[in-house]
Amino acid sequence: MSLSPASRLLRTAATLTLLLAALPAFALKPFNAQYEADYMGVSATGSMSIESQGGNRWKYTLKVANKVAQLSQSTVFEEHNGLWRPLSGTDHSFLLIKKIRRNAVYDWSAGEARWSGDVKPERAGPVKLQAGDMDALLINLAIARDVQAGKPLNYRLVDEGRVKDMAYTVAGREAITIAGETKQATKVVYRNGSKETIAWVVEGIPVPARILQRKDGKDDIDLRLVAVK
Repeated sequence: MSLSPASRLLRTAATLTLLLAALPAFALKPFNAQYEADYMGVSATGSMSIESQGGNRWKYTLKVANKVAQLSQSTVFEEHNGLWRPLSGTDHSFLLIKKIRRNAVYDWSAGEARWSGDVKPERAGPVKLQAGDMDALLINLAIARDVQAGKPLNYRLVDEGRVKDMAYTVAGREAITIAGETKQATKVVYRNGSKETIAWVVEGIPVPARILQRKDGKDDIDLRLVAVK
């Protein structure tokens, strides 16, 4: 019995869905990415790296430094039922004579997150956790994964005692230069009031090739990929 055009279309769509479901998940591998940067209006150097912590655990680290400021953030996370979920985090920054040190613990067995160090009492938590929650640093990594997989760029941020839904939108394709080579990148944008984050994702690169954060129309931090190993 021959199928109608509509039936054939439905069968094709169902087959495609099964094929996509069978594709392997984004595979995490250790890497070290080097960036040139502008941080608070001053030239800087930056890096992003992933290290295996054994089993299904990983440590993701971001560092940016120049002559007036230093920023070091890291997140230990695990792969759990197809999701990346944070377990702990550190945020150490130094600006002129001001030092900030914050620590986070995501206790999934208790279903809550807490923060300590240089945090206001109302930001210490606890905050209730739900499946899919990530911290700000881990979202950077998820953006690169999800853009390349064609997935929705919707995230629930749980960071520094607050919960916020974040939705990035695709703003087209742009040419971007990495180590003298021109690559095509997907540009995605997130806006929240006067704050804006723009990321450029290149196929085959596990982190954004460029991240630009703006506040009140002024660039706050601009990371541009130089090399990744």
